[in-house]
Amino acid sequence: MSYPIISADSHITEHPKTYVDYIDKEWKEKAPQLRHCGEKGDLFFIDGMDKPIPMGLVAAAGVPSEDLKMTGAKFEELHRSGWDAKARRADQIRDGVDAEVIYPTVGMMICNHKNWDYKQACFDAYNRWIAEYCDYDPIRLLGCGQTALRSPEDGVIDLKNIKALGLPGVMVSGNPQGDDFDSPVWNPFWEAAIELDMPLSFHILTTRSSVETRGPRMNSFMSIIRGNQDIMGTLIFGGVFDRFPELKVVCVEADAGWVPHYMYRMDHAYKRHRAWLHKGQELSKLPSEYFKEHIYLTFQDDWVAFQDANVMNWRRLMWANDFPHSDSTWPDSQALLAEHAKDLTAEQREAILCGNVAELYGIDVQKLASAA
Repeated sequence: MSYPIISADSHITEHPKTYVDYIDKEWKEKAPQLRHCGEKGDLFFIDGMDKPIPMGLVAAAGVPSEDLKMTGAKFEELHRSGWDAKARRADQIRDGVDAEVIYPTVGMMICNHKNWDYKQACFDAYNRWIAEYCDYDPIRLLGCGQTALRSPEDGVIDLKNIKALGLPGVMVSGNPQGDDFDSPVWNPFWEAAIELDMPLSFHILTTRSSVETRGPRMNSFMSIIRGNQDIMGTLIFGGVFDRFPELKVVCVEADAGWVPHYMYRMDHAYKRHRAWLHKGQELSKLPSEYFKEHIYLTFQDDWVAFQDANVMNWRRLMWANDFPHSDSTWPDSQALLAEHAKDLTAEQREAILCGNVAELYGIDVQKLASAA
């Protein structure tokens, strides 16, 4: 490639001291902690959450499918680059990746914590830690901070603090405290995101679901993207993009192949059923138009997304390798891309693998390409 490849969604593996050492002192005794639990391996225990987080899948990139398992992993056996920035470049080179937008791992699960003050304290600690991690190589490591959204006012403060830390993006909890995202009470938060030029990301697994998955356990994998779809629909039908035409959001790791039909169905619902479903509320554009303009999507192993690029806005598609999670394409991303992206034009490939994410986060592509 004549341009750098940027993963729009990669992760870290929180170090055992991420929260203990960086959390505000009043929360120190309740900070998330990693403990060794015999045959179950190392588990992250979160005060107030029923189940600890096993380490088996959070850094299983490259592990053969038949060897994947949730428990039994020890922290020292995981990809070192998940918590040691000095080791990250070697794993990037092996996968043919030049830079990464980085999200949390344990922090995703903490999004579902019911104590908002505790959640805020954990996210403040994470933001300090990830800023230090990325500062080692700020050209190649672009961290997203976290906001709990206890209130619109707190959300605005978080955006400013995250910006001050040098982080280019923000991962938003899938459920805010109080009114949902379509409520005008969140207008100051959207305004601040635009003013600070901070893209807002909604990652899978950060939304509390009120519906249990039915059928075999494998079926739960198919339902993961539903939470993100619901958020995108809430923003569109709730008129958020109508009120804030400069707002940019990222739908992270929920794939993209479903988008053409989703947009078509949204338009059908609005044109045919808005009188009784939408209480007569009018949007100035069709729902699909808001989706095409305002919503960026990251995906890794999604052949359909590449095949359907021409029936959605491919200027909003951003490929990712999801390293070091179990669903990652590492270390075989280049072989996958050679197959999946072969029918795209050269312009489309460059946009999806580099240009779109670079434009969104203000990445200097020339500087990245020339970096040693």
